[in-house]
Order: sequence, then C-alpha cells, then structure tokens
Amino acid sequence: MDAGAFGLFAGLTIFASCLIMSVIKITDKSRPAGAAMRRSALPYCIRRLGRTLGRGCLATGLLLAGSGASQAQSESTTVPLTFTTSVYEVLGFVLLAALAALVYGFILRAQVLKLSAGSAAMQEVGQAIRDGALAYLAKQVRTMLPLVGILAVALFFFYLKTYGLTIAVGIALAFLAGVALSYTAGYIGMGMAVAGNQRTANQALTTYKGALETAFKSGAVAGMMTVGLGLLGATIIFLIFKGDAMKVLVGFGFGGSLAALFMRVGGGIFTKSADVGADLVGKVEHSIPEDDPRNAATIADNVGDNVGDCAGMAADVFESYLVTLVAALLLGAAVATYTHTPALALPLILLPLVIHGVGIFASVIGVASLRGKEDINLDPLTPINRGFWLTGLLATVGLTAAAFLLPGIKEGIVVDGRLYGPVYFVIAPVIGVILALVIGKQTEYFTGSDKRPVNEVAHASQTGPATLILSGFSLGLESAAWGAAVIVAALFSIVLLFGGNALLSAYGIALAGLGLLTTTGYVLAMDTFGPISDNAQGIFEMSGAMSEYHANLNGSVPSTLPGDKVVSKLDSAGNTTKALTKGFAIATAVIAAVALFQGFVTDAHLTPKDFSLVEPKVFIGLLIGGAAPYLFCSFAINAVSRAAFQLVEEVRRQFREIPGIMERTAKPDYGRCVEIATAAAQKELLGPGVLAICLPILVGFGLGAPALGGYLAGAIVSGQLMAVLLANSGGAWDNAKKKIEDGMFGGKGTDQHKASVIGDTVGDPFKDTAGPALNPLIKVMNLVGVLIAGAVVGSEQNMPVRLGISALMIALLAGAILFSKRGGLAEMADKEAGEPETIAEAKQTQAR
Repeated sequence: MDAGAFGLFAGLTIFASCLIMSVIKITDKSRPAGAAMRRSALPYCIRRLGRTLGRGCLATGLLLAGSGASQAQSESTTVPLTFTTSVYEVLGFVLLAALAALVYGFILRAQVLKLSAGSAAMQEVGQAIRDGALAYLAKQVRTMLPLVGILAVALFFFYLKTYGLTIAVGIALAFLAGVALSYTAGYIGMGMAVAGNQRTANQALTTYKGALETAFKSGAVAGMMTVGLGLLGATIIFLIFKGDAMKVLVGFGFGGSLAALFMRVGGGIFTKSADVGADLVGKVEHSIPEDDPRNAATIADNVGDNVGDCAGMAADVFESYLVTLVAALLLGAAVATYTHTPALALPLILLPLVIHGVGIFASVIGVASLRGKEDINLDPLTPINRGFWLTGLLATVGLTAAAFLLPGIKEGIVVDGRLYGPVYFVIAPVIGVILALVIGKQTEYFTGSDKRPVNEVAHASQTGPATLILSGFSLGLESAAWGAAVIVAALFSIVLLFGGNALLSAYGIALAGLGLLTTTGYVLAMDTFGPISDNAQGIFEMSGAMSEYHANLNGSVPSTLPGDKVVSKLDSAGNTTKALTKGFAIATAVIAAVALFQGFVTDAHLTPKDFSLVEPKVFIGLLIGGAAPYLFCSFAINAVSRAAFQLVEEVRRQFREIPGIMERTAKPDYGRCVEIATAAAQKELLGPGVLAICLPILVGFGLGAPALGGYLAGAIVSGQLMAVLLANSGGAWDNAKKKIEDGMFGGKGTDQHKASVIGDTVGDPFKDTAGPALNPLIKVMNLVGVLIAGAVVGSEQNMPVRLGISALMIALLAGAILFSKRGGLAEMADKEAGEPETIAEAKQTQAR
C-alpha cells in the first residue's frame, strides 16, 4: 500500500475512532460499585475496551497519516487571479453588505430588548423556555465537539501532501469555521427568539401593530446574522487564499452542512417528541388546551419550537446560503479552466459574491419596510407578503445592475465561440428569484388554512383520523410532483438559456440558486416569526396574562384589543410562514445539490460515456442513492416515536402520581420532560450522521466514481420528492387542526378535533424532523462526493485500499443501524410493565 493509500485510510480510521468515542461518550456511565458493578461488569468492560480501541485507532491513524497523506486526492490546479483596484472595490462592497447585515441585526436586537418583557408570570414562563433551549444547545455542542475536532484533524492530514501545509491548515480551519458559524447563526436566532417571544406576548395586551412588528423584528435578527456571517466568512477566506480559495471553501461548506444536519436532526427530534407527548396526553386524553400549564410537556414543547424551528432553520438556511455560494465559485473557476481562459475566472467568481451582497441590502430594506396596523382584522400575512415581494423586486434590480456594471461580465464572455452577454447573467439569477416566489405560492396553496386542500383535509375529520390522514398524505404526494415540476421548469429554462453548454448551464443553475437566496435575510425572518408567535401564545396562556391584565385595570377602561385573539392570529400566520420557508429551504437545497453534483462530475472527470445508465454500476448507485433518504427518514421518525413514547408515559405518570395537577393546586415537573427530550435528541444523532458521511464513501470506493455519481443523483431526486411530501402533508394536517380549533365542526373537544390532533401528531415528525433534515442531508452527501472525488478516481487500480475502506464503511453503517434499533418501543413497554428478567434481577439484588 503506497503513502497515499496509507493517508486516505488513516483519515477514515480517525473518523471511525471518533464515532466509537462519541458512542461511548453518549452511553458510558460512571464506574458502578458494589452489587451494581457485579451486574453490569460485562457492559462496563465492553465500554472500557471500546474506549481503549478508539484511542488506539486514533493514535494509529495519526501516525499513518503523518507518514504519508492522500496522494490519491485530485491534483487541483490553483486558479490564477490578479487582484486589481477594481477587484478590491467589488470585494469592499461585498464586505460592506456583510457588515451592514450584522449591524442592522444588532440594531433590531436592541430595539426589541428595549421593550418590556411583561409581568412576573410571563417572565417566569419565558425564563423556563430560555433555560431549556440554551441548555439543549450547549449539550449538543459538547456532544459534537469530539467529532468535529477529529474530523478537522483528518481533513488536515488527508490534504497535507496534495495541497501542502498552508492549504491543508486552511481547509481544516475553514471546516471548523463553518461548524462554528453555523452553530453561531443558530444560537443567535434562538437567543433572540426566546427574548422576543415574551415581548411579543406582552405587546399583544395593548397593541396589535406592536406585537406583529416585535415578532417579525425578533425573527429578522436571525436572518441578518445568518446572511452576514455567511458572506463575511466566505469573503475573508477568498481574500486570504485568493486562487486557492475554492479548495478551502469546500471545507467551509462541509462544516456548515454537517453542523446544520446535526442541529436539524437533534432539534427536530426534541421539538416533535415534546409536541407529540403534549398533544396526545393533553388534548386527546384530558381535553385541555395546547399550552395549558397543567400539561408537564408544555415547557418542553415551547423549548422545542426554538431548538428546532429557530436554531435548526437558521443553521439550515446558513449552510444553504454558504453551499450554494461555494458551488457557484467552484463552477466559475471550472468554466475558466475548461475554456483555458484564466481571465474569466475572476469575474465569474466575483459575480456570486456580489449577488449575495445585493440580496443583503434588499433584505434589509424589506425588513425595514414592514408595518402593522391597529386593526385586529388585518391578516398578518398581508404586510409580511408585501415586504417579501418588495425584497424580491429590489433584489432583481440589484442583480441587473451588478451584471451590467461588473468588469468582465458587462463585456460578456466567450465560451466555445459563443458570446454570452450580461443579460444571460441577469436572467439566470432572476429565474431563481421567480422560483422563490412560485414555490411560496405553491406551498401556500397546499398548506394555507383558507385554501381548498386544507379545507378538504379538515372535512375528512368527520369520518375519523384514518380518512383525515389519507387525505393529507395524498395531498402531500400531489404537492411533491408539482414541486418537482416547478424546479424542473427552472432548471430546463437555464439549460435553454445557455444553449445546452453543460458547464455554463451548471454555473447558471448555481446563479439561480443565488437568486433564490437573495431574499434569505427576509425569508428567515418570516420563518422565525412562526415559532416566536407560537411561543408568545404559549406564554400568554401559561401565564394567565389576560386575567391578570383585566384584574389590574380595577374597573378602568379596558383595552379594546383582545390580547388572546392577537396572539392567535399571529400564531396562525406563523404556521403559514413556517410552511412557506420550508418550501423555500427545500428548493435551495435541491438547487445547491445539483450545482455541487456538477462540481463532483467535473472533479471526477466523468464523461457522458462513463455516466450512462446502461452501465449497471451507475444504475446500482442510482438505486442506492434513491433509497438513502428513505432510510434516513426512518431513523428520524423512529427516533421521534421512541422519544415521544417516553414523554407520553412521563406526562401520564405525573397526572397519576402528582395530586392536584388538574385542580391547579400543584405544578407538574416541567424539567423532567425537558431532560427526557434533550437526552433522546442527543442519542439519536449517530445514525443519520454516519449515513450521510459513510454511505457515499462506501459507494464511491466500493463501486467507483460513476456509481457515486448515480448515487448522488438518486439521493437528490428522492430527497426532494420526500422532503416536499413530508413538509406539505404535515403542514396541511397542522392547519386543518387549527381550522377546527377555530370553530369548524364545533371546535375543540369534538371527535373531529381529536381526529385532527392525531393527524397533526403524525405530521409533526414529517414536517419538522425528517422533512427539513433532508435538506442538509443531500448537501452533505454531495459535499462528501466533491471531497473524495479525486481519491476515488486515484484508487481505482488499488483494490486493497478500496476493499479496506469499503469494509470499514460497512462496519460503521451496520453499527449505526443497530444503534438506531436499540431501545425499541416493545422493550420500553416491557420495562414499564416489569420484565421477568428485570424482576429476577431485582430479587437477586434484594437477596444480596
């Protein structure tokens, strides 16, 4: 085995070591003593052995990697770039845009924090939500640190001999920066949300306009920080590494995507296990309101809104923003390399950066333009949608100006003897802007409370939960087909625009993705508005805000604004904005993955002949890739099911064992439910993470580069269809429930309402766990493909390396699958009932 093979295998060994130690970290307990030690001696010894093996593998891997890194990696050439004064002026504009987003985000934060946090009761509930959310995120960061650190080391040694010390260090540090900024975006978004929810609830007591604007401004902080951090990080890397930046930026994108995957999966498991537990016991079994303080899972439910919808979505959109930019820069450099025209590289690389900068200024103006009214009949979506359309219009104007003013683009470029003027580079991103608007309208149609599809689902509740579930599922299937049709139309339009030139078309698709993301700052504000409004309603109800407010009036003139109706209207609008942004996130994920896929094809030097479906290995790869999102969704939904089972049992136990809960003379133990959801979310991260990283590596080294191309294509197609199906089915069930709760068929407590709650419960892990997590999944897999493309090609004749890596990946995947199966529902139920083995064990303990 040569030095390159040693280095490559070492990097993967390091990754395997990290996974072993992560599992041990999750499952290991302190050393047992006495009788307990005798009963658990074997498991304890196994854990000790695992730790020792993990450390040994790590040390061996580092030694092997030190002796020779991966020569199998592709020998990418540095793109020659000449930085003139005009180039620095363009980059100055981009940096100004990034800083403007951060500054505006802090301004909005200060405006919101100046407002009153409400009564003591509101602050008590809000503090419990805040503490739970921050504790969860801190726990996840601690859990992921070993994995992140050792992956960074592995990336360094993997690229050391190929790219040299400077670039290898740059890739490793960029990976860490991507992870850190992704978590930072999520932390800021969540931190502002848990402050804004109290202030929104308090504003609702006296001003509808103030409550609406407070909720939206709080959400906009997440939007501004996300786009600002993403663009600032990418631009700084470009300034430091210049022609080598494309190599380093892949590490940056990989870090952002990996962090987003874990935040999406973990946050989704937390929020939906708590939501399902609260709904099934509270609404169905005890017929109490959603945020009734007598329900032990209510605080966990509200915490989940923040860790799933705020932190998770911020990280998700951050990595989409980042990965699409990375794909555009890679493809811009590839066009220059392909045409042997180095002068093309700089303008094609600068254009994506400028488009992101233009989008930031458009989003800032859009957010600043939002104004509410003191009219309780005003639909909150009216001013929100108006601001979204304004943002899209301003972005389009800015895109046009950029293409006609940017040096190198305004003169047009020549590829294969054909001149492509600036109008081509306007139309491509504008197609993305139009796609964002169309996706929004399409999602609104399939999930909006006032639209026919949701009305049909609500009417199906008259014959029970089965027909309601069938109606919503069929709606999701239909919406997936139309969602794919819209994306296909956009992609085909770009292919026609660039005359069938494959590489330019791929660059155009990346530009369309950038156009789609020009409204990111505003769209993320729309998304975070949803959980903030949801939390505001929860705080309002749990704190008894209305009764306290009217008691304090002491007979004076009361407010003419019904505060409970204000938060209810905001919450209903928030459900729609969350559904819209889910559609937006799915579309960006697909566009980014398609662009990355073309980057993989270029790096792997695949020709149409290599990548033919007539080739059995390509078709096999396609089938495996198509199946991957299904297995991933199985992991995620099964995790929610197991965690929800524990929460349901815990809430039932508290109703049984704590007298006075229903009479409001005793408080439930909210913290216990938060602990259960947090622990479950951390334990379930292994399976999805291993699948995302190891399966593409297995296909690449086991079947070859063409098969890996088929795998990535299959994963994009099935991932997009599955994501839309899950998101829109779940959204339709949720809004059908809201429609019934607002009075349809008699409202809350009726059989129709209980049927709708069951449908919504089924939809919760669909729309908020598995569905959203598919977005980072397909991007992580494509980034892994780009990272290993050269190594896969270089190892084609080295069968020992391929077999060794394949065997390692199979072992890791098998371990992840087995790990995801432990602690099944039947086992939990047996433990609750008292298994014979457990009883016998207890008797032995007593005898001792």
